[in-house]
Amino acid sequence: MATKKYTVTLPEELAEAIRAEVGPGGFSRYVTQAIERQRERERLHEAVRWWESEYGEITEAELAEVEAEHRDLERQHAERTGTHQAAEQPYEQKRDAA
Repeated sequence: MATKKYTVTLPEELAEAIRAEVGPGGFSRYVTQAIERQRERERLHEAVRWWESEYGEITEAELAEVEAEHRDLERQHAERTGTHQAAEQPYEQKRDAA
């Protein structure tokens, strides 16, 4: 992927905290990944808005069902791979945080 240098203004304290964590060579990668995640979240929010406009608001019961399915898939994956990952926060909490 081609790259181009841009100038952005960030709060100094935030930028220095990130640089301290990732080192000077990792700063651009960190910012790029953060922007990519934000764009993904925006596309997902757009998809949810479309879905809800077509089919109505997602109910708590539907969220609970998805959470249960997700936990089951995570358990199956852990069993197959022999890994035990920490449980992610429920979709409801992620949705509220967004």
